[in-house]
Amino acid sequence: MGPHPAVAAIRLAVRRVLHDILNDHPTSGEHPDQAAERPPSPLVLVACSGGADSMALASALAFEAPRLGIRAGGVTVDHRLQSGSDLRAAEVVLRMRGLGLDPVESVTVTVGREGGPEAAARDARYAALDAAAERHGAAAILLGHTRDDQAETVLLGLARGSGIRSLSGMAAVSGAGGRYRRPFLHLDRQTARKACMVQSLPVWDDPHNADPAYTRSRLRQEGLPALEKALGKGVVEALARTAQLSRDDADALDAWARQAEASVRDAAGLLECAKLYALPPAVRRRILRHAAIEAGAPAGSLFARHIEEVDRLITGWRGQGAINLPGRVVAQRQGGRLVIRQG
Repeated sequence: MGPHPAVAAIRLAVRRVLHDILNDHPTSGEHPDQAAERPPSPLVLVACSGGADSMALASALAFEAPRLGIRAGGVTVDHRLQSGSDLRAAEVVLRMRGLGLDPVESVTVTVGREGGPEAAARDARYAALDAAAERHGAAAILLGHTRDDQAETVLLGLARGSGIRSLSGMAAVSGAGGRYRRPFLHLDRQTARKACMVQSLPVWDDPHNADPAYTRSRLRQEGLPALEKALGKGVVEALARTAQLSRDDADALDAWARQAEASVRDAAGLLECAKLYALPPAVRRRILRHAAIEAGAPAGSLFARHIEEVDRLITGWRGQGAINLPGRVVAQRQGGRLVIRQG
């Protein structure tokens, strides 16, 4: 008799990702004599908060990794946003060690205020995970985001009016060199929780996930249930499918913009307004965004409204002045050229 269907589902999802990591980091040599020269087997870490999603992920990684010759470890991040967070982090470390993961560590971070509490916590968390990956030489870090998380991300992007890239949600592979992998994007949250229950894995339910002070929490507790009540079941699956379709479209447009950018620059590298005007708006705005980021505008602070203002220098030129962008970057039209630089 095989494992419970929920356990089988999470293990299969992790196994597929581990196979991808092995393909990206081959360890076998061509001849036995070369064994001493082979690189060590890759290390894969799981980011584990102690919640159901990440505990299910940790258990699946601990089960599958040894069967593929992969070393498996774990990291938990203590954001210090709640009383007793250090004790909970210590408990998560013990649970990961109990699963057989090694190395395992707890990392404490200081959460700033820029971008709001959720964005600041996310930035601190990813910075800590990046540092842990570098410290341990990890080939990848697994994240426990589920299909439900993806649906919430799509709705948040829709509410911000941030365009198709925001609607594409979270990528299955992201980060420098494909460091972050999300095996559960096609699995729902209940599958992960069920897998923990049948394996008797203790889980911690973060009270922030039900705190109405946080936008994502309100969406999870009120917004999505209201949508399902109004539109029927299947909203989460439809939103996740929208994310994948949007990602495919956004990737194609990004590739088109990269190819077109060289053709709209003059010999000095300046953007020619007439040539930009001839491009489809979706391609042109991608070029403008890339140029602004290259000039020093922080990508996370550069919104659609900023790019629309710069775009009007191309499509609605009436002699208007320079456009101020985040990062002290200025965009202005000069002699038929668009100049974007730090001012």
